[in-house]
Amino acid sequence: MRSDEFYMHRALEQAERAASAGEVPVGAVVVDAAGEIVGAGFNAPIAGHDPSAHAEIRALRDAGARLGNYRLDGCTLYVTLEPCLMCTGAIIHARLARVVYGAAEPRTGMVESRANLFAQPWYNHRVAVEGGVLATRISKRLKAFFAERRSGSGAG
Repeated sequence: MRSDEFYMHRALEQAERAASAGEVPVGAVVVDAAGEIVGAGFNAPIAGHDPSAHAEIRALRDAGARLGNYRLDGCTLYVTLEPCLMCTGAIIHARLARVVYGAAEPRTGMVESRANLFAQPWYNHRVAVEGGVLATRISKRLKAFFAERRSGSGAG
């Protein structure tokens, strides 16, 4: 079985696709229990005129279409940034076994930063969580993206 870092690098590749399109560089991949990447996505709310087009949602949609099921039992989501409220809800509804994320999102993160929605007792599904995988590298990339945008030299 490959390491969490291996799959986080695949999520980072998706994040670079977002950055190239002028979107916030967040990427995600869904991996099944056998270690196969079955879904991938990157942020695209601007290009798609779709507020729900976060990397996690797009990766979940891709995995669901490929597997022919919205329930992604036994799968792990790797995402470069701590999931928000919307994405956390989708993760729970998809019945993912595990979420691995890179950098914390202090303003809107719903796994550790603002709240831990996965730990709430009213959900009938539990998701295992691992945070901080490649966090330093991911944080630097996000900071560089926003610095480029502020200076006017970035895309979008």
